[in-house]
Amino acid sequence: METLKKVAVIGLGNIGKAIAGDLINNSHEVIVASRNNEESADFAQQSNGLAQSMDIAQAINTADIIIPAIWFGAFKDFFNDHGDILKGKTIIDVSNPIAPDGNGGFKKIIGEKESAGELNRAVLPQGAKLVKAFGTLGAESLAGASNRNPEKVVLFYASDDAAIDKDVEDVIKNAGFDPLKVGGIDQSIRIEVFGDLHEFGALGKTVSLAEAQSKL
Repeated sequence: METLKKVAVIGLGNIGKAIAGDLINNSHEVIVASRNNEESADFAQQSNGLAQSMDIAQAINTADIIIPAIWFGAFKDFFNDHGDILKGKTIIDVSNPIAPDGNGGFKKIIGEKESAGELNRAVLPQGAKLVKAFGTLGAESLAGASNRNPEKVVLFYASDDAAIDKDVEDVIKNAGFDPLKVGGIDQSIRIEVFGDLHEFGALGKTVSLAEAQSKL
């Protein structure tokens, strides 16, 4: 039987809790870590033994796939702080480069033609691999649309390295979604907020695999 890659979710805000919760609900063990160790310990205690709480460095060292569920602007510091131990790891970037616009909505905080995926790739620690995924849906859909019947909801992803695609797709499937690759990291803008393949972009909703393929 194939052994699943170890996954660590770093950060337990709305997105982090949704991703970790989806994996737990599908019986995929997950490591959780937060700057607040008590928060991650409490989360793990309620997981029926499927989540293990660690400090951030220990979680990175232990896991194969790292999901920093952190704000876009925090990635550079995260990479600087943990670059030595991120070597050889697959990092799933869930970030969206947005902030409140003061009118109840959101605005993009980088250039119109820039993407968080490409900017984070530019500062990626040597030896680490980056995938853009899970940020294509809002936290509510990540938590509520997992395992939807009769057709699962698609989670798009972008990756420059085909060698890690299967591992990423396994994580997406084990979170209760259908994976669909859109291309390399240079296509990240399509699956970030306001992009044509984002729930809060041209799509305007969650989509099934058949619907998603028609958009590609």
